[in-house]
Amino acid sequence: MFAGQKLPQVTFRTRVRDDSIEGPNPFRWQDMTTADYFAGKRVILFSLPGAFTPTCSTYQLPGFENGFEDFKAEGIDEIYCMSVNDSFVMNKWAEAQGIKNVKVIPDGSGEFTRKVGMLVAKDNLGFGMRSWRYAAIINDGVVEAWFEEPGRDDNHAEDPYGESAPENLLKHLKEKVSEAA
Repeated sequence: MFAGQKLPQVTFRTRVRDDSIEGPNPFRWQDMTTADYFAGKRVILFSLPGAFTPTCSTYQLPGFENGFEDFKAEGIDEIYCMSVNDSFVMNKWAEAQGIKNVKVIPDGSGEFTRKVGMLVAKDNLGFGMRSWRYAAIINDGVVEAWFEEPGRDDNHAEDPYGESAPENLLKHLKEKVSEAA
């Protein structure tokens, strides 16, 4: 993807808490669309190879979570973390990480990831098809800026991290503001 492109229309199958449901699993299915997440908002979307994986859990997700107020100060309404994982996994990962600010989006079938050209094979790690690591600033469903890790390829031997880091996106946002001044 590149600046100016509109995000593909996809329906995401999510699980949301519903206190009207009794028992140990008070969740129900709720379909969410690209428009539900992105219409009328300026957001950061970052995507990663898998929930509970080391780089994602140690650096990327906590970095966006802890920097949420800094991103808000730069005009960001929401921060979304996406992975080619189902809603059960994404919700448990967010819970395990203590996430309060970042919202997780499950791309369980990889449809969104495929449509934005970021679906890669990770069979070398036993993952199957997953997302290449990237981040984007999205304004009302249109890509404002795109940050993709170098070397995108099937079964890449490494997991590069830097372009899609929260520090890099915050730097970009601050530079854009200073250029406009």
